[in-house]
Amino acid sequence: MELLPDSGGAADPREMMQRFLDVVPHAEALGMRVIDAGPGMVELEMPWRAEFVGDPATGVLHGGVVSALMDTCCGAAVMAHPTHPRSTATIDLRIDYLRPGRGTRFTASATLLRSGNKVAVVRSELHNESDTLIAVGTGTYLCG
Repeated sequence: MELLPDSGGAADPREMMQRFLDVVPHAEALGMRVIDAGPGMVELEMPWRAEFVGDPATGVLHGGVVSALMDTCCGAAVMAHPTHPRSTATIDLRIDYLRPGRGTRFTASATLLRSGNKVAVVRSELHNESDTLIAVGTGTYLCG
């Protein structure tokens, strides 16, 4: 199944990636939107919402929500590379949680580190609106 819709002639990578997010139900449910995109790089933003909290006593973002945002951002970075297909699948994802996910807005950025014939490696970071580094990640993605 192709996840990246036909660009309709759109040359703007941000518009193309936003169209991708618009067809992925969990991305829409989490309120993800594209901040920036270019060849092999994507930056996504997501707001804090009460239903995303893992611990009601602290208001900290649930780790699964962090993972979903970072994984989506990494996969989008693979698809944003001009030589890659219109879909991808996660082979492996490692996230190091450095600080609790506190804030009102979260930004994930992902950059393609290496791209082979069938596998790509991506590095990502998650920050809050104060630019506090919350998590870093490395993902391996099927691109064939």
